[in-house]
Amino acid sequence: LEKYLRYAGYDVNRVMNITDVGHLTSDADEGEDKMLKGAKREHKTVMEIAKFYTDAFFADCKKLNIKRPDVVQPATGLIDDYIKIITKLLDTGYAYIAGGNVYFDTSKLERYYIFNDHNEEDLAVGVREGVEEDTNKRNKNDFVLWFTKSKFEDQALKWDSPWGVGYPGWHIECSGISMKYNGEYLDLHCGGVDNAFPHHTNEIAQSESYLGHPWCPQWCHVAHLNTEGGKMSKSKGEFLTVSLLEQKGYDPLAYRFFCLQSHYRKSLVFTWENLDNAVAAYNKLIAKIANIKDEGGVDEAARAEYRAKFMKEMDNDLNTAMGVTALYDVLKAKTTGATKLAIIGDYDTVLSLDLLKKAEAERETKEKAAAQQSAGGVYDLPRASIEGHPLDMSFSGLKTAVINLVHTAEQKGEEIDRASLAASFTKAVSDSLVPRAMQAAKELGHDKIVVAGGVAANSRIRADFKAAAEKNGLKLYIPPLKLCGDNGAMVGAQAYYEYLAGVRAGSDLNAYATMEL
Repeated sequence: LEKYLRYAGYDVNRVMNITDVGHLTSDADEGEDKMLKGAKREHKTVMEIAKFYTDAFFADCKKLNIKRPDVVQPATGLIDDYIKIITKLLDTGYAYIAGGNVYFDTSKLERYYIFNDHNEEDLAVGVREGVEEDTNKRNKNDFVLWFTKSKFEDQALKWDSPWGVGYPGWHIECSGISMKYNGEYLDLHCGGVDNAFPHHTNEIAQSESYLGHPWCPQWCHVAHLNTEGGKMSKSKGEFLTVSLLEQKGYDPLAYRFFCLQSHYRKSLVFTWENLDNAVAAYNKLIAKIANIKDEGGVDEAARAEYRAKFMKEMDNDLNTAMGVTALYDVLKAKTTGATKLAIIGDYDTVLSLDLLKKAEAERETKEKAAAQQSAGGVYDLPRASIEGHPLDMSFSGLKTAVINLVHTAEQKGEEIDRASLAASFTKAVSDSLVPRAMQAAKELGHDKIVVAGGVAANSRIRADFKAAAEKNGLKLYIPPLKLCGDNGAMVGAQAYYEYLAGVRAGSDLNAYATMEL
């Protein structure tokens, strides 16, 4: 959104708050402070927790090509601003003090519910958790502007205020930060659809009551990322992270491509199969761009024409799916290769898929492969996919990696020797996995290694493990082939540990772990 606004010629000052105090486990006003809860769980101070997760968040954003905002403001940095706003709300009768806390009085508003164009279930997410009623409130929708020491005595961060030592409520922070950096008028406010109520509703109430005029006319609410069973959530144990994507061997930008093919107002259903389809399409797109020759000069008239087409799609409520489709129209355009590459680079300033960069890497890989083949060699797997970052060594992970390689070759119209590809891939996996296992055994002081799961069913990997174990003076145990299926790692390891623990007294470990498969 920000990148497209700049692309379309707007001056943008994007401000992001870091909620390092005051955000409770319910998005209303009840429950334990999330920062304090995290600090207790991880044995860190609240500020250490804030810094750790802020850094992790922006590191993930960088991998997804999400631009860092112009202003990033921790909530703890503007306490005086919140006190100023609250003071005026009290003076003008929009707030009251009860039970030591300061509350906003929603009965003073002509209209409190602003957003009525969203699904009721989506809006209820923020207040769904079972919480006790706050008897200090005059009206059920009133919300806290300032908590004092009369509530949450163990709150880690507290400040002096005219109403006693305490800390700000979550909602007031966003209004204060917005006014600090964007003034009294905000053009566009963004957030998840679950923030529409009560959070954004409360922001509007307190901001417009404080300012005395309309505050923000445009709101962008993004729908949820769901699994097939419903909304993705930590409590269900179904929570997708960039780290998990990388552990399974996925390029974070392939996930970005997956997201761009859906509209932000519609819930996006995530499955690994859906992501695999997006990966295949992303790789195919890069392969096609890699085949474009940079020649013929840039036709500026054609470039302007296609820029207008792209903007027409994106102007339609940020229709990124059609924006991606516009890329394929460029590939089919009757113009020079140099013009196509210029237009694709133009679009990618918004889409941020690193298309030209990855296409160049694809060309280099293809040239190296061609040189190897012409010299009588075997096409080798690009080792960058294994060396330097985690690789999912499970059967499904290896299968996905091989399928993606085969699809890429087929989409480029290349002949592929599957036996050679399998041999190259196995060698790359073995060259990465075996030394790591030996190093781990050395560091842990172990004298034996158990190899289980799909990798144990591969003769090349078994042989390499055997040679390395003998060289390093280690005992090697590998379960029989029938245990190396989908659950091979679990079954093989369990058999080994049962033997060591004497659960199967008198049994021969070689019945479970033998090199003669």
